[in-house]
Amino acid sequence: MNVPALEAREIALSFREKKKNLQVLNDISLTVQKGEFVSIVGPSGSGKSSLFQIIGGLLAPGAGSIHMNGEVVTGERGHISYMPQQPALFPWRTILDNIKLSSEVAPQKHAAKSGKLNEDEILHWIRQAGLEGFEHAYPHMLSGGMQQRAAFVRALLSPQELMLLDEPFSALDALTRSEMQEWLLGIWEQYRRSVLFITHNIEEALLLSDRIYVFSSRPATVLHEIQVPFARPRQEEITENPDFLALKRQMSGWLRAEKERSRSL
Repeated sequence: MNVPALEAREIALSFREKKKNLQVLNDISLTVQKGEFVSIVGPSGSGKSSLFQIIGGLLAPGAGSIHMNGEVVTGERGHISYMPQQPALFPWRTILDNIKLSSEVAPQKHAAKSGKLNEDEILHWIRQAGLEGFEHAYPHMLSGGMQQRAAFVRALLSPQELMLLDEPFSALDALTRSEMQEWLLGIWEQYRRSVLFITHNIEEALLLSDRIYVFSSRPATVLHEIQVPFARPRQEEITENPDFLALKRQMSGWLRAEKERSRSL
């Protein structure tokens, strides 16, 4: 029996707002298998980032539990590596020193499993990211896409198996975003880390993912779970495939219908 890298079971969350309970998540259950790339797509404000905070142990759910590798870890921190929407690089540290943070701040139990990366290993990954020659540069000296590559490498080199990526390309222009998607596909298909990825971009989700969860408006529930049918390795050309376009249209229709439904409430 395969034990998932991540299993969220019947997660609920609500906040107190103006003396009323604002329900954000309602009975959310999902899994990420080891080496699987899973995306979440849903309307803005549907609680996707709140779910990430629950998985990371920063928020306590009102109900439900988080399991990693078969163990209950609800409310515990240090089990994930995380990449936010912005690169979040320290401006006073060089790119090399920013990437070193992944092992410097790793919880002891994870650091003991992986050992500390030596500088040669980190320089290898910097070359893999196309950042050779910028090892001793500071973040402000790099373009937005280059900063995102550095942040991704830092997350990738964290010893935790599960990576949470929260719309990491949303602030990039269309061309840079396309380049980053292609780069991420290449890196991920070589190393197959377990990934849970938030995006509003349906094409991006279909291009990158093995499975996709489609969330409803707040309070979020799982409307659909999609097994992406396209073989790997994938190239950007798949986005012109008629089956790809048909699935993209179907998902767009679901989200439009959900948006109309939430407006009518």
